[in-house]
Amino acid sequence: MQKVLIITYYWPPAGGPGVQRWLKFVKYLQDYEVEPIVYIPDNPNYPIIDESFVDEIPKNIKIYKHPIKEPYGWANFLSKNKTKQISSGIIQQKNQSLVEKVLLWVRGNFFIPDARKNWVKPSVSYLTEILKKENIKTVITTGPPHSVHLIGYRLQQKIGVKWVADFRDPWTTIGYHKKLKLSAASEKKHKDLEHLVLNSADSVIVTSTTTKEEFSSITNKPIEVITNGFDGPISDALDLDVQFTISHIGSLLTGRNPLNLWKALSELIDTNEAFKEHLKLQFVGVVSEDVLASIYEYGLEPYVKLIGYVSHTDAIHYQEKSQVLLLSEIDSPDTEGIIAGKLFEYMRAKRPILGIGPKNWEVSCIIKDTNTGVAFDYSDNSNLKSLLLEWFKLYQEKNLKVQSTNISKYSRKELTAKLAAHIYGYRI
Repeated sequence: MQKVLIITYYWPPAGGPGVQRWLKFVKYLQDYEVEPIVYIPDNPNYPIIDESFVDEIPKNIKIYKHPIKEPYGWANFLSKNKTKQISSGIIQQKNQSLVEKVLLWVRGNFFIPDARKNWVKPSVSYLTEILKKENIKTVITTGPPHSVHLIGYRLQQKIGVKWVADFRDPWTTIGYHKKLKLSAASEKKHKDLEHLVLNSADSVIVTSTTTKEEFSSITNKPIEVITNGFDGPISDALDLDVQFTISHIGSLLTGRNPLNLWKALSELIDTNEAFKEHLKLQFVGVVSEDVLASIYEYGLEPYVKLIGYVSHTDAIHYQEKSQVLLLSEIDSPDTEGIIAGKLFEYMRAKRPILGIGPKNWEVSCIIKDTNTGVAFDYSDNSNLKSLLLEWFKLYQEKNLKVQSTNISKYSRKELTAKLAAHIYGYRI
């Protein structure tokens, strides 16, 4: 069995989608003759905690930890709430306070590539001995935070390990990157580091074909697309909400604001008494203030139910009970290749997926290929409104469902098999 060291910042009890990808890979890798050994920070500053993930860590997995020094401690003195928001990726576009502007500028220009940069040097020293002790020949780094990739780079240069860089998100083209108030010099440093990582890693893993095409213009190194996925059996739950519930699960951040949906819903409640009586808009997770303001401006406040953050187990429950599952992405060419992890869990729930995102959104192709719902861009209102009415009529007939196809390839176990094949193909 081949040993592989996985270097990740996010690990249980961290919550959110960032932790799930490698938690699930670790869960199944041993089924494919790969022994995962995990390296994580000893004292991380996680913006979201979900203790339910701790129970999913395989009992026989070896985990190494080393302390990390993060700037969020001193930043909390300025504004604990704003610091937590920025750490979570919630960056308000309007009415930014002076404190928020300062925090963003400092984050973008003093902590390159990110606020976990100070973990790189001590980790390299610590892991040099661990790799020798465990006789590990292959290292996988996963980002963001992209500073984790610099640990892999330095270990590769220092002791010659095989290094695979996994990108859960792009680097310099991710939506929040442009909001960091970067100077020209800081932007160049990000670009240079991105180029260094992509051209030094022995191979690269990405979560979308769009990101693969983007990175292929920067490097000639092998790039494998391994998406996120769902875990566990496909749902056959029949205990659905009584109301016509449209649910968004996860963070609905600034920019992911489908105004055409709010407009269509507003028009339907004005013209359809039954729709008005049965509609419920349910948000499970963080919703940014500007998104909520838009929803309320369209007169939808009476239909809104804010659940807040829940455990992953409870989130799955909300997915399975909802009539319709909403997936929204920022309307920008930069987000065409962003595939939220919740898409695959939505598939598992077997409820109709309503996607709203940019033109040429890769998610649209996946939804169409799997017959799991319908995706629109932000300019479409009439077709969206017609679909909502069609789904509402099926809901009234108690016949709103999907006949999905081709979703088994997105199971975590199948994806782990693909990962194992990739590791073996580039092992020493």
